[in-house]
Amino acid sequence: MLSKRHTEIMRILADEGTVTISGLAARLGVSLETVRRDVRPLTENGSVLKIHGAVGLAGQVGEAPFQRRMRENAEAKRRIAREMAQLIRDGDSVMLDTGTTTSFVARELLGHRRLTVVTNSSDIARTLATVNGNKVYMAGGELRSDSGAAFGVSAIEFIAKFSVTHAIISAGAIDAGVGVMDFDLEEAEFARMMLSRGAQSFVVTDRTKFGRRGLVQVAGFEAIDHVVTDEPVSPEIAAAFAEAGTRLIIGGAPTATNQPVDGE
Repeated sequence: MLSKRHTEIMRILADEGTVTISGLAARLGVSLETVRRDVRPLTENGSVLKIHGAVGLAGQVGEAPFQRRMRENAEAKRRIAREMAQLIRDGDSVMLDTGTTTSFVARELLGHRRLTVVTNSSDIARTLATVNGNKVYMAGGELRSDSGAAFGVSAIEFIAKFSVTHAIISAGAIDAGVGVMDFDLEEAEFARMMLSRGAQSFVVTDRTKFGRRGLVQVAGFEAIDHVVTDEPVSPEIAAAFAEAGTRLIIGGAPTATNQPVDGE
């Protein structure tokens, strides 16, 4: 019979994927030997696989990188996505770039109707196409094996044809001095074009991206109308938002928190 701790182990693995034995021991506040003993029946019944001093859910070991990233900070991304979805109305036009947080936004938009969606993400296109009277346009080009997203000149030329109500991008890093950054040149160029096609521009990103510095600038804060995240930002970044006129929105926070950072 499985114990409460077995249930907790399964919950941790569902949220985080593969976890080391020592990491599980630290999370649970027990010894390494206790964790090994707890994991044994889970491996025997096939729920969990052991890999090089770590364990993972049987159905998730060897999964694609994008699916693995979807589980990282999943609850924070859901809060951000719910907040973003509340700003979108039935019948609006929306651009979404590829990213785990924007994929969560797409899932939160399943309750909306008659959306026009422009994206380079096969995951987002698959989520929103053929439901609720939506129209979905997907940028063409070679699909990346890790994310199933299209990039390159043809993808950029495609989205440049559209003007939408909401342009929503994810972020690889947010630096107070540089702005929104990414680690891939093609992704940064695509996101930059997308920001320019929206009447309102949004960056959706969780707290782990703040204070990081990427390789390529996507845009300075002056090009971004709103940043939707899950926690308050540092005073340095808040000041940079205020100077640029960027509005900070905290997902899941009381309405009073969702004010322009400069108090306007």
